[in-house]
Amino acid sequence: MKTDFNVANTIRRPVSGAQAPPFTSDEPIRSTSATQIILPPTAIVYCQGNFAKADGKTANGLVRHSEAYRILSVIDSDHDGKDSGLVLDDTVNHIPVFRSLDAAVVHEAVIPDTLIYGMAPSTGRLSSTDRDVVLDAISLGMNIVSGLHEYLGDDPEIASFAAERKVTIRDIRKPKPNKGMRLFDGSIAGVKALRIAVLGTDCAIGKRTTATVLARALNSRGIKTVLVGTGQTGLMQGAKYGVAMDAVPPQFCCGELEGAIVDASESERPDVILIEGQGALSHPAFCTSAFILRGSQPDAVILQHAPKRAHRCDFPNMPMPKPASEIALIEAFADTKVIGVTLNHEGMSEAEVTDTIAAQSQILGLPVTDVLSRPASHLLAMVVAAYPGLHHSTPVAAI
Repeated sequence: MKTDFNVANTIRRPVSGAQAPPFTSDEPIRSTSATQIILPPTAIVYCQGNFAKADGKTANGLVRHSEAYRILSVIDSDHDGKDSGLVLDDTVNHIPVFRSLDAAVVHEAVIPDTLIYGMAPSTGRLSSTDRDVVLDAISLGMNIVSGLHEYLGDDPEIASFAAERKVTIRDIRKPKPNKGMRLFDGSIAGVKALRIAVLGTDCAIGKRTTATVLARALNSRGIKTVLVGTGQTGLMQGAKYGVAMDAVPPQFCCGELEGAIVDASESERPDVILIEGQGALSHPAFCTSAFILRGSQPDAVILQHAPKRAHRCDFPNMPMPKPASEIALIEAFADTKVIGVTLNHEGMSEAEVTDTIAAQSQILGLPVTDVLSRPASHLLAMVVAAYPGLHHSTPVAAI
């Protein structure tokens, strides 16, 4: 069945399809047996010195949302004894923070299944202190998950010890061999779902969080949505479709992302496909946003911005761009339209958030909201205002 939608200045084609809803982290994964329940593996997230900071974005994301792992605790001695939800979002989530791996393990009745390396340092590499923690976790029989550019499974010491202890190492960013990679072939044109990319003015600015919240909101209204991950954290969280873009050779980036979107469309038949952004199109240190725009060819873009961030992450001499300039660049680079702006309220008071939403909305002529401090309905309204024909039917499970 094909449904035509009324569109407000953005869409280039009709939208159709339906999706089997993905499972949520609030419900156990159920097997085909009526008597067996399979729970996600338990995990401790290591984020020493970086939780609730930009370099701790992997831990931050996993604490907020995880389908693939049941997060038990976070390791960061700077916040020892605190509730991670209070530290991160001023909301209790009952996931404690401990000073060390030993303290986190002692807190549990049994050894957790997994240690997740929850940081994304600019070096992409393991420090000597971090290495000791990884080896200690392996000695306890814990599997290791890492999103570093340095592949722990290729490290002779770590790999040998893991084999000895019969545990697995999962290197999220390790790509498949080039011979198995996909070149762009234009099949994205056959995808009927509305495609929305969540891009930003910097890295580690909240694009993935915005995409996750939006997917939940759309699904809750019966607008069936799939989120395609493009980075290590989204894949760790359990994104069913996606690729770690910054680990793929440039020749294959557009094709690999196109393939993930086509797979999501054919397998799930969603109404909406959300594409997680990476970096920023204007950022000279990253090229992933360009590949995302080319590979996904989105109908629309939502832009994430941190008004109080003075400079780009890890680049103190590189001032942040204004939302208007990023919007102009995106719309010049791709055949798409920015339909709204979402804020990262780091360093902002409640009054500043309110004032900024009002001011930026007037300046840009677009809806503006803060995903974490304002109701998700505001974000949903942003999309429905641009695409009023999106149908509302029976709610489905949010991702």
